[in-house]
Amino acid sequence: MLADLVADGDVVVLSGAGLSTESGIPDYRGESGRRRRARPMTYQTFVGSAAARRRYWARSHLGWRHITGAAPNAGHRAVAELQRRGLVAGVITQNVDGLHQAAGARDVIELHGALDRVICLGCGERTPRQDLERRLRAANPGWEADAGAINPDGDAVLDDDRIDAFRIVDCVGCGGLLKPDVVFFGENVPPWRVRECYALTERAGLLLVLGSSLTVMSGYRFVRHAARHAVPVAIVNQGPTRGDAHALVTLDAPLGATLTALLTTS
Repeated sequence: MLADLVADGDVVVLSGAGLSTESGIPDYRGESGRRRRARPMTYQTFVGSAAARRRYWARSHLGWRHITGAAPNAGHRAVAELQRRGLVAGVITQNVDGLHQAAGARDVIELHGALDRVICLGCGERTPRQDLERRLRAANPGWEADAGAINPDGDAVLDDDRIDAFRIVDCVGCGGLLKPDVVFFGENVPPWRVRECYALTERAGLLLVLGSSLTVMSGYRFVRHAARHAVPVAIVNQGPTRGDAHALVTLDAPLGATLTALLTTS
């Protein structure tokens, strides 16, 4: 049935962290997340504590190498190919890793932003992450550490003594606080971005959820929105999801193999 629904076209993909686990990036709520017991940074903690910002940037500076080293997997490539064939009308991703675009997908709506950009909380200027990485290396000559686990938002588990030795940098233009251009827990997705996703969902022939438990409202609201507008929902995820009751089709299966198989039947 999933193949038939996809073959009808106008598919809008809503992807979550489970789509990127096959690229070596763990998720928060799937099996890899449970093993790590990862606790994400919150917006309130980040802006309210200089120590928290130092901890975040030290860990993220090291973990960034892992994110930039990740390659799109078969699932990302399948989504891009379905879009190339005209079957996928849009992609909404909860992920911040850029792997959809690296696989060739176009016009991806990054619901939670992207780790490859940095925003100043003072003046609002956005700059490439690679620029910040060069400045951090210059500010920390000889600083090195061995990463423990890598968490889903790209930060690495580090010992406190290595964190204490790390120096952070501020905005070149105004001296304001720098933050990755992602939506932290406790922070709201920009309203214009939500409206864009709602509109895309309403026009869909199928909302295809890939690799998301839909535990948080950020993604789950689009499943509810699809149901209210009589847009069929299909979910492929390893494990149950909060949206299963709204879905016409649910598959508990590996993402890469399942999506690759769709290419031969769609």
